[in-house]
Amino acid sequence: MEFITIKEAAVKWSISTRRVQVLCNEGRVEGAFKHGNAWFIPDKAVKPLQKKRGPKTMGVGKDK
Repeated sequence: MEFITIKEAAVKWSISTRRVQVLCNEGRVEGAFKHGNAWFIPDKAVKPLQKKRGPKTMGVGKDK
């Protein structure tokens, strides 16, 4: 299996390197693992889908 770097994944997925790090830390990149301070991302890995956000709430006691 071949691996790519955080920087290569960022270019491939058109996102920042920091965002790739966050996705890896959250366990959202399938097959990615950390060894020392370096992430190893499978070259066949796909960009994780964005999480769905819940509806906005107005807060307690607020009128609509």
